[in-house]
Amino acid sequence: MAYEGGFTGPHHVVIEERKSLTVSGVEDVERFDENSIVLSTSKGTMVVSGENLHIEKLSLDGGDLKVEGDIDSVSYEDDGQSRGGFFSRLLR
Repeated sequence: MAYEGGFTGPHHVVIEERKSLTVSGVEDVERFDENSIVLSTSKGTMVVSGENLHIEKLSLDGGDLKVEGDIDSVSYEDDGQSRGGFFSRLLR
């Protein structure tokens, strides 16, 4: 389900060598630092974790994001649901 007023295009995730991440369907970057990036996508909230993360490219008009760094994990949060583990509650 797409967010109202956000990008409604297709959602794709490509990870190359755990050093580069390309995401389409990005609606907004909620917060970021060198260890995590939290973004809204057309398929829900995505959390990227790692080290030395930096955003190489961001186009909200086209819904594209490119991240470089040491990528440890990519996960989705269930929007609007109260369930989830400690880290999903911490990142909200």
